[in-house]
Amino acid sequence: MPDHHAWRQHLLQGHWFSHLPTALQDSLLHSASLRNLSAGQCLFSRGAPPCGLYAVLHGAIRIGAVDRDGKEALLTLVEPPYWFGEISLFDGQPRTHDAFAEGATQLLHVPQASLNTLLEHEPAYWRDFALLMSQKLRLAFIALEDMSLLPAAPRLARRLLLIAEGYGETHPRQVIHLAQEQLALMLALSRQTTNQILKELEARGVLSLTYGEIEILDLARLREMARVDT
Repeated sequence: MPDHHAWRQHLLQGHWFSHLPTALQDSLLHSASLRNLSAGQCLFSRGAPPCGLYAVLHGAIRIGAVDRDGKEALLTLVEPPYWFGEISLFDGQPRTHDAFAEGATQLLHVPQASLNTLLEHEPAYWRDFALLMSQKLRLAFIALEDMSLLPAAPRLARRLLLIAEGYGETHPRQVIHLAQEQLALMLALSRQTTNQILKELEARGVLSLTYGEIEILDLARLREMARVDT
């Protein structure tokens, strides 16, 4: 039997879901089912037909793409309690990127058909889903600007700050579960450059590095280093 109460408690930690009308929260939860993925399992691939909306309860989803030569572009790691997949809800077009489980991952899945039926009956809810997409669009514009204008060090600091502050979706956290290689892929930097910048930040007491994790020791200092005019 679905544990809607437990799901709700997880999801209420996120800004988007917690600000939805209660009736919309209920509709999403009652239409949702659990989906468990093992490490590396594909959720959907670029070009796949739209299949609905997802929320991460445990683990993480790796969103990106791999070209013909095997070169990977990593856009983001989607972690609890984020929702994703809304682009195909709006345009009905195929998925834009690949999505794989980063370790054992548990998701909530709301099917596309259920969402379409809900929105046919309650068209005012389109605005709530538009807010979910507009947040992602805003972050994408920030990332593009950073990629074009900022040197590597402040660009890396800004991305760490965004992740530590939950991209505006959750409360700030001290420990980021992210490998250096993944951070390098997100920023289109070499592993060597990324490692060098992280080591410098560690030497300044801003963060501490362990395998697969980055612990933020001085969030205020990281904010200083992430300033655009740094």
